[in-house]
Amino acid sequence: MTAGRLLIAATPLGQPSDASARLLNALRTADVVAAEDTRRIRTLAQSLQVTMAGKVLSLYDQNEAARVAGLLDDIRAGATVLLVSDAGMPLISDPGYRLVTACIEAGAPVSCLPGPSAVTTALAVSGLPAERFCFEGFVPRKQAARKTWLATLATERRTCVFFESPRRLADTLADAVDVLGPQRRAVVCRELTKTHEEVLRGSLGELAEWAADGVLGEITVVLAGAVPKADLDTLVADVTALVDDGMRVKDACAQVVAATPGAPSRRELYDAVLRSRG
Repeated sequence: MTAGRLLIAATPLGQPSDASARLLNALRTADVVAAEDTRRIRTLAQSLQVTMAGKVLSLYDQNEAARVAGLLDDIRAGATVLLVSDAGMPLISDPGYRLVTACIEAGAPVSCLPGPSAVTTALAVSGLPAERFCFEGFVPRKQAARKTWLATLATERRTCVFFESPRRLADTLADAVDVLGPQRRAVVCRELTKTHEEVLRGSLGELAEWAADGVLGEITVVLAGAVPKADLDTLVADVTALVDDGMRVKDACAQVVAATPGAPSRRELYDAVLRSRG
């Protein structure tokens, strides 16, 4: 194997100035630039005042399989192939997976120039817990499949990030209200890093109402993890202990509900306590 290699590089989401110095150098020096959209990468290079000396070719979902063998031959011959998508990190709901796995299987060096990603950018500004999260890619287009997918998130305790088309956002949020409930917290990030960036935080019900009249721009959604429901028998026992210490039943229910994430309403707990007394 010669000194050829595959470079995976993140490109700016919206602001060209977010491009790293390493990306600029790679655009200048790569023997081949494999781009999701050749027009977009040429526009970016022009805005960065970078001249791409290498061959620029397209690599998108529909032609990636056909491109892999030729690009792998280039790498075997010693070429540096730079893989870029329209915005953000390649492979993250973007083309490139077939090429990367082919290089790994062939023993060709693969490295990455880190940079912008809509996933981590949205997560960072969301205000939702980020210690553990999952990424779900694009939402299914058909309503039945979308509702089935949403149902898998009903008990997902990690913060979830996903992409959606602005044309379907209203329908997706409305379905999310039906499946997950109107109170689940979420954040809609629109046009991240761009001039008209907008970050809307609220309940699914509030966000569905906001989106109902239509939305424009690139959309990333961050969904709060599910709060596990508290065990009702345990809460009844907690209330009973407080009552035995002299607290009124209603006050004890209010205190336990306020202190317990995922607790039922005070009325539901109060009724359960009365039922437990026979």
